[in-house]
Amino acid sequence: MTATPGDTPWAGGRFDQRTGPRRVLFGQMYEDPEVELRAFPPGAPVFCIASAGDTALALATRHPVTAVDINPVQLAYAKDRIGGAPARVGSAERLLSFGRALLPLAGWHRRDLETFLGFDAVEPQVAFWNERLDTRRFRTGLDVLLSVTGLRSVYASPFLQVLPSHFGRVMRARMERCFARHPNASNPWARALLLGETPAAAPRPAHPIDLVCTDAAAYLESCEPGSYGGFTLSNVLDGAPPEYRERLLAAVDRAARPDAVRVLRSFGEPPGASSTNVAAADRSMLWGVVEVQPVPS
Repeated sequence: MTATPGDTPWAGGRFDQRTGPRRVLFGQMYEDPEVELRAFPPGAPVFCIASAGDTALALATRHPVTAVDINPVQLAYAKDRIGGAPARVGSAERLLSFGRALLPLAGWHRRDLETFLGFDAVEPQVAFWNERLDTRRFRTGLDVLLSVTGLRSVYASPFLQVLPSHFGRVMRARMERCFARHPNASNPWARALLLGETPAAAPRPAHPIDLVCTDAAAYLESCEPGSYGGFTLSNVLDGAPPEYRERLLAAVDRAARPDAVRVLRSFGEPPGASSTNVAAADRSMLWGVVEVQPVPS
């Protein structure tokens, strides 16, 4: 059976299962575009998910960009951001803000967070994390907050299916992996996650960004073969059925140049060790999978 755009939970423009108007889901993106900038062929046209516009803006420093989003409200917001408007709070940021409001109960205070986020070397920040922040109260609170029971009240079931068991423990491990590899002082995603800071308005793109309101698979199926040298698909396959995954990846293959590279993220855990999973290199620290692979020719 052919998958349609409605088969993906992103079509509803909401995280929950309620009917209602679509929303801005992401006020900013939690994806490190340095992964894509290192991987994509220089100057090649690239395809990305629009989301909050951050990745499109970063890629447009070196590439012509096509950015699509199935949610017209999210796409309109991305258009504003690309035009120079400041970041706003989306559904994801409201949920993160709720979690941050509970941090004082775990013994986390602004003064300690500012100290932690000011480290420009990983050794002292890992020691600070272990001694001051990774408390029993923090671990217990995160486990409760990220339990299936806790998340079910705000996320539709398809978004939860991909999450690993003991997600709180898994997320702490991803945070620790990031703190052990990337200095906080030069990591804007650490400040975004722990303090809720929004990015400054981006400079005008050096290359054109074409914004399209459509489903990713449908758009790529309409393209001429060999249209793009890079594809970054965010985590659009989280929650999508197998038929849609097959359709989207086939559309990527069809639209790819011979030297094309694709990047696909997921909140899920990888099935095993893989040389193509560079999740540890993504400074946003949230992902279990950041798969960077040549597109099959």
